[in-house]
Amino acid sequence: MASTKEYLDFILDGLSELNDISYRLMMGEYLLYYKGRIFGGIYDNRFLVKPTESAVRLMPAAASELPYEGAKPMLLAENIEDRDFLKKLVEAMYPELPEPKKRKK
Repeated sequence: MASTKEYLDFILDGLSELNDISYRLMMGEYLLYYKGRIFGGIYDNRFLVKPTESAVRLMPAAASELPYEGAKPMLLAENIEDRDFLKKLVEAMYPELPEPKKRKK
């Protein structure tokens, strides 16, 4: 099942306290970026984030879920209606996220 634009808009509204949030549509799902680094995505209308140390620390009870078959597990984001929590979560994750890969020309 593909994610809906309405759910994406709901999550983006929750992330509105952050500057430099962007997304990319990929095969019916949405990849989410903060300052150019991927931190999570919307998969089957679930907001999943990478299981960085900070994310695990801030969400110790978060369920580990697969975004799609064959993928690495991600954490189901909690408190998605709490803008302050989402801001704190993404900002804490940022230093632990890998730099974007350079594209070959």
